[in-house]
Amino acid sequence: MASPRIWLAWRLGVFFAALAPLLFWGWQVANHAAGPEPGRYLLLNLGIGALWLLLLTLSLTPLTKLTRWKGFTLIRRQLGLWTLAYATLHLLSYALFILGLNWALLGSELVKRPYIVVGMIALIGLIVLGATSNRWSMRRLGKRWKPLHKFAYVILGLVLLHFFWVVRADLSEWAAYAAVSALIMATRLPPVAHRLPKLRYRLSR
Repeated sequence: MASPRIWLAWRLGVFFAALAPLLFWGWQVANHAAGPEPGRYLLLNLGIGALWLLLLTLSLTPLTKLTRWKGFTLIRRQLGLWTLAYATLHLLSYALFILGLNWALLGSELVKRPYIVVGMIALIGLIVLGATSNRWSMRRLGKRWKPLHKFAYVILGLVLLHFFWVVRADLSEWAAYAAVSALIMATRLPPVAHRLPKLRYRLSR
């Protein structure tokens, strides 16, 4: 059985791994290595990073069932909060670099780009899940906590729709993320979820 120090090192490793892209992108912008539009560079990478983290977070449950490794459970909340952080920075990048903090432009932007509304709804959902990712909320919500946090899959669908609307001229990258999302969602279907422990047993033989 792993010692508390090993689990702490694991959590810290995940923390710095999630932090590293932010530092790298910031370094690129500061050193004028992010191309002619550093604002759009940050906006795109933060959005893709949020999607990656959301997919990783949702993959932890089936991975735990498949392997029974405690380490996946220990980082689920942390990755969920990192997803929220990246998504929030994605919105802040839009407000700063696209709107120029000129909120008078927001109305016309929402009309021209309705995918922004979809993204905002997804972010609000992430905020709700982040705010209730603690023991106090679990006690207060009781049996309602799990159904609430299954809304993460609805958020994933909204994020994919948001991404589809942005890159619909070239869907190859979107299709890859959609395929991974479909695979993760499939593992939550009762027939598949019930087979994961059996698959673990077969692989361990």
